[in-house]
Amino acid sequence: MDFNAFKEIAIAQAQQMGIGEYELYYEGSASTSVSAFQHEINEFSSATDGGVCFRCIVDGHMGYASTQELSEAQAKQVVIRAADNASSLESEEQEFLCPGGLEYAAPEKKDIPLPTTETLIHTILETQEKLYAADPAVIDGCQAEGVVESSEIAICNSKGLDLHHASKRVALITAAVVTDGKEMENDYQIKMGALPEIDTDAMVQKAVASAKAKLGGEPAPTGQYPVVFDPDAMSSLISTFCSIFSSENTQKGLSRLGDQEGKTIAAPIVTLVDDPFYKDGAMRPFDAEGCPTYCKNVIENGQLMTLLYNLKTAAVAGKKTTGNAFKGGYDAAVGVRPFTMYLAPGDCTEEDLLAKAGTGVYINSLGGLHAGANPISGDFSLQSAGFLIENGKKTAHVKSFTVAGNFYDLLLNITDIASNLEMPGMGRFGSPSVLVKGLSIAGK
Repeated sequence: MDFNAFKEIAIAQAQQMGIGEYELYYEGSASTSVSAFQHEINEFSSATDGGVCFRCIVDGHMGYASTQELSEAQAKQVVIRAADNASSLESEEQEFLCPGGLEYAAPEKKDIPLPTTETLIHTILETQEKLYAADPAVIDGCQAEGVVESSEIAICNSKGLDLHHASKRVALITAAVVTDGKEMENDYQIKMGALPEIDTDAMVQKAVASAKAKLGGEPAPTGQYPVVFDPDAMSSLISTFCSIFSSENTQKGLSRLGDQEGKTIAAPIVTLVDDPFYKDGAMRPFDAEGCPTYCKNVIENGQLMTLLYNLKTAAVAGKKTTGNAFKGGYDAAVGVRPFTMYLAPGDCTEEDLLAKAGTGVYINSLGGLHAGANPISGDFSLQSAGFLIENGKKTAHVKSFTVAGNFYDLLLNITDIASNLEMPGMGRFGSPSVLVKGLSIAGK
């Protein structure tokens, strides 16, 4: 049974039970993953996943129920179970459903062709051979992986909402392992897009060069220094601390930004964007509640313009939703999350940042982000690697040192932003290189 048939049966059951406010949320995906190790395919998986969540408001309470089985029996049962769940709740929080008839922006069409399994396997094996041939320092342990995924989301409710969105994604990962005879290091690259347009040669060269750059080196000297974070490191910080911009977290006391909208929370050169239509992102015209999405400056020229809201948190704050409702899966509760969040680029080069730093530390790798960072307080103390900055230039490689500070303070202490915006990893968070004054380095 497809979702449309399931939907009709569930709606009829809800109407029969006198449920006036309800929502059906459907999420489905199909994916293929291929991985190569030691010159051969070592992993292959193909999977489909998804299901339906039925939400309903009964006597002011929201009840949830979900199923992976799209059948007539489950279409009726999911409604009955959701109504039972609603009747057992004691929460007095007001609940909301998105109205129909709203206007939605049309994302730029990205017709990404999905490669055949044979083409994907050929590309992965070819890429791994390029890793081995890239440099004499490369050793066994290198991997290449490809992921192909198609997904769709559909939402309908009793208020006239009826939406559908489908997307495709192709990702290629290269992981290089190198040695100088004394120690081993590794690094990886991830690129997304149409498979024929991904430059595997450039990916391999960058992964190998980055891994080799980690060889050798000593801890950075202990002290208070200007720090240049490269795009990958700064993107990791933004990803780790993005929850401070969630209205859900501010209302729970898990962020210091609850009363800061309209106030200065960052340096004047800082603009932080959340863009559901970013060219290399997922491009979603509606959020997990069916509300329209739009590009917004969360921070603009240092001022906190808005937190991120869904319908419920917006009502609590007396504001409008920003279209940032999020579900971690078809059966998850509705929360709040950014789509594609990035620090807007400046107009100088990374070399300009190094020159302005004079003497300091360049950081291109951060570790322990989950254990060493506290999104509530903003404090962080992270294992790091990079290079010394001497006379405005990158010099000796340094590693096994700690950079410590506070993310709220870091935003205020950004003095310069480069123009080299990158979206590392799967492209949800991005940043150019940034120069921050006065961070604590603990090394030798």
